[in-house]
Amino acid sequence: MYNADEQFEKLGLVLPPAPKPLGVYKPALVVDGKFLYLSGHGPVKTDGALIKGRVGSQLTEVDGKLAARQVALTMLATIKANFGSLHAVGRVIKVFGMVNCTPDYERHPYIINGCSELFAAVWGADDGVGARSAVGMGSLPDNIPVEIEAIFELR
Repeated sequence: MYNADEQFEKLGLVLPPAPKPLGVYKPALVVDGKFLYLSGHGPVKTDGALIKGRVGSQLTEVDGKLAARQVALTMLATIKANFGSLHAVGRVIKVFGMVNCTPDYERHPYIINGCSELFAAVWGADDGVGARSAVGMGSLPDNIPVEIEAIFELR
């Protein structure tokens, strides 16, 4: 059986601290004991600071994709903080990615691939890839380049 914790270790990645809510919401909510909803997460670095900037002006496309990958790591930190293991997740159901970008930027899916590719590396090509949306935004909180929310099926 595929084990997400073992795969994460093989990738040699480091999790940032799991973010604490800055408003009236739950970062993670389990519904019917089967579905995990993660609220919008931003790109938290290992030192707890946020990656900031707008894709297409302050950040390049590659910077944006790396920020989306960092958001995925931040989401994994929330999962680990709430369940003690990434193996608690059986599959990715839906990823909704928002990109803080200039009005003429059109490659939002490329940016959100930074998250989707990491999820596929952790949970495998079948269970790590779900439905997805990638959209551009005029701004995001604290001028972060990417915010992502997701739904997972628990084991």
